[in-house]
Amino acid sequence: MRPDGTASDAEPAGSAPRNGLHRPGESAVRLEGVRLALGRGASAVNVLNGVDLAIAPGESLGITGTSGSGKSTLLMVMGGLERADSGTVTVAGTSLGGLSEDALARFRRRRVGIVFQSFHLIPTMTALENVAVPLELAGLRRPFARAEHELAAVGLGHRLHHRPQELSGGEQQRVAIARALAPEPSLLIADEPTGNLDEATGAAIVDLMFRAHAERGTTLVVVTHDAGLAQACGRTARMRAGVIEASPAA
Repeated sequence: MRPDGTASDAEPAGSAPRNGLHRPGESAVRLEGVRLALGRGASAVNVLNGVDLAIAPGESLGITGTSGSGKSTLLMVMGGLERADSGTVTVAGTSLGGLSEDALARFRRRRVGIVFQSFHLIPTMTALENVAVPLELAGLRRPFARAEHELAAVGLGHRLHHRPQELSGGEQQRVAIARALAPEPSLLIADEPTGNLDEATGAAIVDLMFRAHAERGTTLVVVTHDAGLAQACGRTARMRAGVIEASPAA
């Protein structure tokens, strides 16, 4: 049952359980031998160089590393926004490498919530529309009621009809978090979610993300330069030159 009182949408046959509930022994995310290069030929730059990583259902993982270490690219591969050149990427029991572009987009809409540093809200849409329209595209029922509930949950019930330019940076990031959480994803990934915010606002956003993670059982992966944010996660991993330096398997 959803917060708006409607029944949950039917799951496709053979799909993995939602909201971080996975089959016994199954990782929420598993990467094996993942490699990715940008460009081709002599101009190719190896960004990921054989990444192995397992993340348990409901775990929170902070990924750190210097600029250019590959951490944001790793997050995008995990979220299905970039395709690995080789290796396997499995999220919620689904191998992403075997999906067509359309199937990958459908999977991403239902299973992966993404929060970016720069918010990526549609400027001509209100906060309510920014959250509801992706739900409509995913074919979920009562998208506007669901969007209103999620915005109220992040403290923006009074700002539903404001456009991004009428919102502060912290409010825009709250809209982005509501949008990411509204489809009830099993995996929430965040790329420098506090990077464009002042310290106090950033702390409030971190609290909001971790509260949602705890209450919903969502697996949370955060890429950050902020050591404090990384340490707030249950486990940390550091990237260097396209590989994970040290991260015990889940």
